[in-house]
Amino acid sequence: MAVRYNRERTNITGVVMSDQENNKTDQQSLDKERRTWLIATSVVGGIGGAAAVLPLVNTFAPSERAKAAGAAVEMDIAGMQPGEMRTVEWRGKPVWVVCRSKEQVAELPKLDPQLADPESKRNPGELTPEYARNEYRSIKPEYLVAVGICTHLGCSPTPKFQTGAQPSLPNDWEGGFLCPCHGSTFDLAGRVFKNKPAPDNLEVPPHMYLSDTKILIGEDKKA
Repeated sequence: MAVRYNRERTNITGVVMSDQENNKTDQQSLDKERRTWLIATSVVGGIGGAAAVLPLVNTFAPSERAKAAGAAVEMDIAGMQPGEMRTVEWRGKPVWVVCRSKEQVAELPKLDPQLADPESKRNPGELTPEYARNEYRSIKPEYLVAVGICTHLGCSPTPKFQTGAQPSLPNDWEGGFLCPCHGSTFDLAGRVFKNKPAPDNLEVPPHMYLSDTKILIGEDKKA
């Protein structure tokens, strides 16, 4: 006659346990180990995820260039000759500094009848500081400081300092700027001519002279 044996094991307490009980205990132990492993993995994953997100978050912080975008900038005008133009970037916009000859300055008042706003009365708070509301639109007659963006659709006009007849310009042209996109023209004070798409004169930004050879563009506290 075959004898059937029931295998038994003794746990750490000395209690005799059947196979079924042993299997149940082993499963509980395995489940506990799994939970511990999952928690540890989640914590590590969370730390790794946070580390991965930090560089992304940092990209939204303003760069040093962006912080300086609204700051005033200096322009060196040492050695500028009549008919010369220099450009500097301020708030993402090109700002022109034009050195005008005595003859060019003398011609400006003669152009008034041809201009749409010769006295810069339109939008003065936005376009023309009080100290530039004159025939020259400048602090010093020999220097024009203006934002090089057409007031029509934001194109950048082209300097046309040569006088006389030229393509897209009148025969009696005295020098100034031509916007090639739609044909708006401006004199050497940045004033727009009549019957042109551009509604206003070029903007004169806040500025002041730090010395005879340096202009601060973006501030005019001393003006």
